[in-house]
This record gives sequence, structure tokens and C-alpha cells, in this order.
Amino acid sequence: MFELIFLGTSSSAPSVHRGLSSHIITHRQYRFLLDCGEGTQRQILKSGLGFKRLNKVLLTHSHLDHILGLGGLVSTLSRWENLDSIDIYGGKATLRRVHDLLFKVVFPAGKTPIDVNLITLEPGIIMEDSKFSLSAFPVSHRGPDCFGFVFEEKERRPFLEEKADEMGIPFGPERGLLVRGKPVTLADGRTIQPEEVLGESIPGTKYVHIGDVGRTDNILEVCQDADALVIESTYIAEEEEMAQQFGHMTAARAAQLAQEANVKSLILTHLSRRYYERDVRVEAQAVFPGAFVARDFDHFQITRDGARRLKENDNDL
Repeated sequence: MFELIFLGTSSSAPSVHRGLSSHIITHRQYRFLLDCGEGTQRQILKSGLGFKRLNKVLLTHSHLDHILGLGGLVSTLSRWENLDSIDIYGGKATLRRVHDLLFKVVFPAGKTPIDVNLITLEPGIIMEDSKFSLSAFPVSHRGPDCFGFVFEEKERRPFLEEKADEMGIPFGPERGLLVRGKPVTLADGRTIQPEEVLGESIPGTKYVHIGDVGRTDNILEVCQDADALVIESTYIAEEEEMAQQFGHMTAARAAQLAQEANVKSLILTHLSRRYYERDVRVEAQAVFPGAFVARDFDHFQITRDGARRLKENDNDL
């Protein structure tokens, strides 16, 4: 299960009700900030989430509406929060711009109160543990080194409690070892193999997050069968030509991708101020019924059943 909080859902420039691109994703002990547009640290405070353990930043690309808030955020984290380091992941072009922002503007002396680690993204796994993986994949937008991200739980095999009881396996470390896939020898000399007490594999939750993007043919495979897809929707179909010119998505094209990829839930963000939210929602739902249009501070839970809105910003948009 993942939880996703939208902090900024506007494109290019903020509006009265929408800040610039930023999101917080939580999973177990992990907290990720995905993109950091201008004003992100204030949005974090308004959301009530706070800065605790917010030490991993994922950047989709180098455009200012996705990175400009990093200067103020890193300055605040380094002075007021109990963090030793912050890891910032991005493509080469993105990190060059972030480096200039942080080390030529915010910390011109070149020294920071906390360690700032700029980590260059390459396609593939960024980090993983026994239950979860985070990977990056290239997307096509204006300029080089643009990425999307896949958050995915690993397959698991449920422990069959009733079967274990029938076999006389005691509660304690023996069951823990079997859950981890290791055989155990009981006090009576019997050796129990994990396959005897583990059920069929259950796929984990898959959540795909894409920032600005102009093509879908080269990301269809990575989106396939996702439980939730978050993607931009800067334009609507009547301005398709402009969307293609600037490397952006329309609501209809985003919805078509979700349909073709067989995703369970679609959430649209990065909306232009030129449209009403309902224009975007109606266009998307004509292709993909049930599509969401995100608002700032919307809170979603993402499971194998898709995305469920836990909290909705009720501003009249």
C-alpha cells in the first residue's frame, strides 16, 4: 500500500487554489518528495505532514516549476530539522540546475549544514528492500534526462496459519523463518519446507508516477497493469496541436494511455489555469470512467484495488 498527497497540482505557474508540482509518497518507513515547485515547503506545512524523515527527493525533470522550491526547502531542512543528509535524485541536466540553485544561490560558500547528495538517475532500480522497489524510466518531454517513477511492492506468499496449526508448528521464530522462505527443523525432528505452509504468490501494488510527458507509445509497457497511474494533463483535446508542440499531454490522451495499459485508477494533475477542472474531468472520463482530477492536498491510498481518495480538497474549482 502507498499513500499519495498532492501538494501542488498546477502547471507552469500557480493559481489561487493550485500550487506548483510537488507530491509526498509514503510507504512503511519511507517518505519521498516527488518534485519540488516554488512554495513546496509552505504546502508541506499547510498539509500538516511536516518535514520529519523527508530526506529523499525525486525529480522528474529540470524545469523550474518542478525544482525551484528546493532552495528554500533545503535551507529550512538544514537549519531547523533534525536531518543529517538529504538525497536528491534527478537526471544529469536536472542536477546541474539543482547544483547551481543550491551551491551558487542558497549556499554560495559551497558548504551546507547537512550533507546534500545529488544522485544521478539512470533507468532501472533506484532502491529496494525485501518488500518494495523504486525504479526510474525515461520519458519524452522538452529537454534531456526526463524520468518517471514506478513504486512497486514485491510479490508475497501468505502464511497459512491453519495449515501451520495442523502441522503443529509452534508460534515463535520457526514461523518467522518459514515466512522468510527458510526451512525449519522442529523439536520432534521433522523438517518443514516453506512451500508446505505458504500460499500462492500475490502480486504487490504497482503505482506509476509520470510528470511532464509528450509521448505515450514508449511508456505503455511500463504502465501496463498499474494499480494507479498519476500523469499530467496540461491541455484538453481542442488544443492538441499546442500540447504536442510543447511536449505535454491532453486529458483525452492520458485517459487513452490508462485504458490501453489496463490500469485500475487514473489521477490527472499539472492542470493549466486556462481550464476549469470539470473540463479536464469530463474529457478524461469519456475515455476512462472514474478518472480523478487531483486538487492540492488531496490524499489517496493506493492498493491492489486501485486508488481511493481519503481526503479531498473541497475548494470550488
